[in-house]
Amino acid sequence: MAEQPLLTPYKMGRFDLSHRVVLAPMTRSRSYGNIPQPHAALYYSQRATRGGLLITEATGISDTAQGYPETPGIWTKEHVEAWKPIVNAVHQKGGVFFCQIWHVGRVSNYSYQPNGQAPISCSDKPITLEIGPDGETLDYSPPRRLRIDEISQIVNDFRLAARNAIEAGFDGVEIHGANGYLIEQFMKDNVNDRTDEYGGSLENRCRFALEVVQAIADEIGPDRVGIRLSPFMDYLESSDSDPEALGLYMAQSLSKYNILYCHAVEPRMIIVDGKLTIPHALLPMRKAFNGTFIVASGYDREEGNKVVAEDYTDLVAFGRRFLANPDLPKRFELNAPLNKYDRKTFYTPDPVVGYTDYPFLESTV
Repeated sequence: MAEQPLLTPYKMGRFDLSHRVVLAPMTRSRSYGNIPQPHAALYYSQRATRGGLLITEATGISDTAQGYPETPGIWTKEHVEAWKPIVNAVHQKGGVFFCQIWHVGRVSNYSYQPNGQAPISCSDKPITLEIGPDGETLDYSPPRRLRIDEISQIVNDFRLAARNAIEAGFDGVEIHGANGYLIEQFMKDNVNDRTDEYGGSLENRCRFALEVVQAIADEIGPDRVGIRLSPFMDYLESSDSDPEALGLYMAQSLSKYNILYCHAVEPRMIIVDGKLTIPHALLPMRKAFNGTFIVASGYDREEGNKVVAEDYTDLVAFGRRFLANPDLPKRFELNAPLNKYDRKTFYTPDPVVGYTDYPFLESTV
C-alpha cells in the first residue's frame, strides 16, 4: 500500500508523533457539574495511539468561563484530580494529550454565572441569534464589558488553568482563541468596540490574546503551548472586516513567543466545479508561523493526505470523523469505510451512547 502523508512520523518539538492525524477538540457535555468523569478515560483512550496527538474538549478556566451544560473545568483541585486518571489512560496507550482551555465570554447566560451575574466580554454587545446551527434554541444574556483592571485577572485565570493542566499530567495546553469565544471576541472588530488599549487597532484588539499566550508560556514553557484560531469564521456573530490581516498578524506575533503550534480553522467549504472544496486560505499564516501548523475544517482522508503532501500543513485535526471512528488512523491506513456520526448524540449527557459505543474496525468486519 502506498505511503500516506497523513500516516508519516512528525517531530513536534519534544514530541515524536507517529502520524499526523489529530483528535480535534470537541465539546461533549458529559462532565457532570463541570467535573471530568471516569467515562472520559475510556472515550479518550479509545482514540489514543502511540505517538498520536489528542486535544481535549474545551475546558473552563474559571467559574465565569461556563456557557454550556456539563462541560469540564480545570480551575479547582477537584478538577485536577478528576483529570489525572483520564490523562493516565491516554498516556498508557502512548498518546500525546493537550488540554484545550477556554473562556466563553458572552456566549453564556445568567444561569451559568456565579450569583447569576452577567457574562463578561470585551463589549456589552449581546449575541442576537436565537437558533443554533443544530436547530436548538439558544438563550444568551447581555454581557458586561470588562474594565481594564479586570483583564489581568482573566489572563491570570488562563495562567493558573495551564499550570493546573500540567499538574493533572497533560503534555501541554491549547488556548482556545477561536469559534467566537472570549479571546476571539477581543480580536474581532464586529464585537470589540473598545476605545482603550484593548480596542480599535488590530494590535490593540490582539493584545489580550497575546497577553494570555505570554502568561502561559512563562508559566509552563512555550514548548507546551498551542493556540486555536479561526480568523475567517463568523461563529456566534464574531467576525472581522479583514480576516486575512488578523490571521497574518497573529501568526507573525505568535512566532515571537516560540510556542509549539498554531491550530487554525479554514473558512467554510465552498463549491468548486460542483464539488465541496476546502478553500485553503491559511497559507499566509502557515508561512508566517515558525512552529507546527495544524489545520481543521471537515477534512477527509484524501484532502488530509493532499495538504500534508503539499506542505500546506504539518498536521490535520479531525472532529466528527474521529468522534465516530475511534480507530480513525487505522481506517485511513486501510482505506476502510467509516462509521457515520450521529449528530443527535453529540451533546447528550449519556456516558455511553454516542460517546464510547462507536464500533472499532475489527468489530464491523
